[in-house]
Amino acid sequence: MAQEKSNSKLANQFAAYTEWRKALVDTISDYRSWLNEQELNDGQVDQRIQHLLDRLREDKLNVAFVAEFSRGKSELINAIFFAGYGTRLLPSSAGRTTMCPTELLYDKTKPSSIMLLPIETRLSDATTTEYKRYPEEWKTVTFDIESNESMVSAFKEVSNTKAVSVLEAEKYGLFDPNSADDALSVNKDGTIDVPSWRYAMINFPHPLLEQGLVILDTPGLNAIGTEPELTLNMLPNAHAVLFILAADTGVTKSEIDVWRQYISGTRWKQKGRLAVLNKIDGLWDELKDEEEIQKELTKQIKSSADLLGLETNQIFPISAQKGLLAKVNNDPELLEKSRILELERALSDELIPSKKEIVRDNTQNEIEDLIASSHLILDARISGINDQLLELRGLRGKNEDVVEHMMNKVKVDKENFEKGLQRFQALRSIFSQHTNRLFTLLGMEALKTHVHSTRETMQGASFTKTIRDAMDNFFSELKTRLVSSDAQIDEIKKMMDVMYEKFSKEHGLRKSDPPAFSTLRYQKELAKLERAYKEQFNTAFNMIANEKMTLTTKFFETLASRVIHVYEVANRDIENWLKAVISPMESQVREHQLQLRRRLESIKRIYKATDTLEDRILELEAIEKSIQAQLDDLKVLRMHMKNALAFEPVENEMAA
Repeated sequence: MAQEKSNSKLANQFAAYTEWRKALVDTISDYRSWLNEQELNDGQVDQRIQHLLDRLREDKLNVAFVAEFSRGKSELINAIFFAGYGTRLLPSSAGRTTMCPTELLYDKTKPSSIMLLPIETRLSDATTTEYKRYPEEWKTVTFDIESNESMVSAFKEVSNTKAVSVLEAEKYGLFDPNSADDALSVNKDGTIDVPSWRYAMINFPHPLLEQGLVILDTPGLNAIGTEPELTLNMLPNAHAVLFILAADTGVTKSEIDVWRQYISGTRWKQKGRLAVLNKIDGLWDELKDEEEIQKELTKQIKSSADLLGLETNQIFPISAQKGLLAKVNNDPELLEKSRILELERALSDELIPSKKEIVRDNTQNEIEDLIASSHLILDARISGINDQLLELRGLRGKNEDVVEHMMNKVKVDKENFEKGLQRFQALRSIFSQHTNRLFTLLGMEALKTHVHSTRETMQGASFTKTIRDAMDNFFSELKTRLVSSDAQIDEIKKMMDVMYEKFSKEHGLRKSDPPAFSTLRYQKELAKLERAYKEQFNTAFNMIANEKMTLTTKFFETLASRVIHVYEVANRDIENWLKAVISPMESQVREHQLQLRRRLESIKRIYKATDTLEDRILELEAIEKSIQAQLDDLKVLRMHMKNALAFEPVENEMAA
């Protein structure tokens, strides 16, 4: 079956965003090739460029769908993303269809398949993110994308359940003996139905997924709190969360609780958080006129916005079922009436531009820093050539003694610079000591030891207070380390400022201001996780003394894996910053040393009459021209980068 790309605005905007990213990758790759051709590249610069390219190529856009059972969530995903297949790909029927969190994405290195993580893995402390590293732990079901039947059949596997004993369900954290609702779900034979799978990943070559869209389909609200990774990682990090409600019931109490606890609240910005009032076709009553229906709908929108703390323009009344039907049957009138296009427009107009802005800012800063480093090297080279030319032109018509005097002067300059080099080596040594101290504070080993001791305290705890204290100490220690790291970073920056100033005065090297750096963004990430822990603790863990212990452990493991991730990013960013601080000076010192050697060599050759003065001047003038051409090239490359960053689809169409 031929795949048809949806012609919705969302698909077009996302395709334009992908084109923008590709153009940016191509331009950065051109810059890298030019650096290699001109022998201006080195290991550190190349590593930074590679990291930048990887980040752009792997860039994803995560959209999460959250709803209570029977709100039409899977139907909405079908309507927005899979209508082009002319059928319901995701199971969508009355009752519970999404039994476990399901990620829809595309990785071209893997076959079209569904990877399913058995529910039994909930007995271990490992998070689903950790399990992603071990494909052998997952069951894989392949399907044929040319056959709708094959796809529908494979997708049904996600909603499978199995009957287990109440004790087993309790161990999985899926049954609470104190809950009246859970008691109702016990079967006549004393068993309870639980999902067969803890997590599902569908690898599917849909045009939007191929471009980097990742869809997260979550289970019903009561299941969200039982998988801490959803609440601490996936939902907060989604670029958009669509919260699906029913137009006839509005916002229920359980929906308000989940919205406040996991989706909105103080933890995340409201941008990219949208509420969808689904099933508006239930309000289409032939006995009421259009105005009455609209009045009822407006009232429901206002009340939902008030309860969720959103603006009314963040609430979208739609009919997912009618939207899907209209797209499959190519019925524009019904499509308009379903109002699904309004939701797609909001996703494309708000989500993609704000994502692009973040990527653009991060990329721009890095590119500007790299080009400035290239400029610094070329400036040092042309300045060295100009010094040599000035000296040699000054020797025209002078006798041998003057040439010898000039040679001795350059020798003295070289000796002085070599003394400066000894100072530079000493600086390198002190720089290494500071760096070691910094990585001791942020070291992964020390962090893992801290995680381990907190885990042991929690596991041995009999009281809620002990667990609370252990977690408070855990976060307090993490914050102390980051604050101390800032002091260390400040010390390194001050030291490098002084050194740049000194080398600039004594040897005429270009003064470069080392970039500033702060750990504030990692402190904010940890503060967000701490708030999440406190909110969770005050709700789900009030009954911690006995049966909730499994969930506490699972919650801590997820929290710890998020903290480790924050520290890994911090380590990588600090490593890049340290390179950006020392690299310009290393490059300039290397260049200056080379220029002094060349100056001495030139004068020696003239003194020994192995070269004529005019030949050497001509040679240097040719080198000067080639460096000037490199500077012109760099100017053009910088302009290309600027154009690639500023590129907008409309401009692109005009250019075409």
